[in-house]
Amino acid sequence: MGIIDDGIERAVQRAFTRPIPKSAGAQMRYLVKQLKGTRAAAGLLSISQRTVERYVKDQIRRPRADLAQRLEDAVRQRWQPRVRERARRQAATTAGIIIDTRARLGFTAPVGTTDDARVRHLTLALPPHHAARLFDAQDAGADERQLRDLAAEALGEVYFRDGGRRAAGLEVQFTDLEHVQFEL
Repeated sequence: MGIIDDGIERAVQRAFTRPIPKSAGAQMRYLVKQLKGTRAAAGLLSISQRTVERYVKDQIRRPRADLAQRLEDAVRQRWQPRVRERARRQAATTAGIIIDTRARLGFTAPVGTTDDARVRHLTLALPPHHAARLFDAQDAGADERQLRDLAAEALGEVYFRDGGRRAAGLEVQFTDLEHVQFEL
């Protein structure tokens, strides 16, 4: 996963109404239930089926650090799918998405002009159709470059081209990404 993909996923996870299970046993039971068996859970986590069974029965309580992280990530990916889908649908149809980024942004323009590429810190509300494009690309398995290009296009339309009122036809550069955060 990349910076943009992770940022979108974290924004969707902030919509959760309940926290994920805390203990390793509860996380493992949830994962076994979601995957419909201990064999599938074991395959996903790269551990033995017997180890999964021992976690389910609370015979093992503290997993190794790497396994604990894999287990938490697997549970987080599957946690509250309806809440996740509702938040994404609302952002894609009515609410839009807010992006906060610090990156090198601008057009290819003469040095010293206002549109020259430079490090900028922007916090903008993107319209719902841009959120829908980002979610659709993420669902289709777009790589980091494609997601970054979509975000740059959205920032270009909203910030630089002001919805088509100025700087028509110019392409936005979105490089040297320092941080990005999304809010639904």
